[in-house]
Amino acid sequence: MAQQPVVSIIDDDISEREALSTLVRSLGYAARTFDSAESFLDSHCLAETACIVSDVHMPGMSGLDLQDQLRANGNTVPMVFITGFPEEHLRVRAEAGGALGFLSKPFDRHMIARLLVAAIGQMF
Repeated sequence: MAQQPVVSIIDDDISEREALSTLVRSLGYAARTFDSAESFLDSHCLAETACIVSDVHMPGMSGLDLQDQLRANGNTVPMVFITGFPEEHLRVRAEAGGALGFLSKPFDRHMIARLLVAAIGQMF
């Protein structure tokens, strides 16, 4: 039996993590949740992650800083960003790093589902 693709969800808001996890599982993917970019990096789940959905603003390392670190290390895992503060310069930075999406909270669940399908399709 084939293993489900893994979507890693990184957000300091537990309700957002739980809602995204439910959505990801409803699409047939496995979900791993993390309350910070640092906890994601410490988990060693990067190797199994097909896509990352990350909040932009979090205590400690931001989602964009995580993207920068991953890209600097040669990792091109697809990333989708969500934010309550949709500033244009942050969108530009995310897209320059190859982000598939930059969504404002609250976001359309159908839009994130389409982005995940596109991201997973790139990897598998």
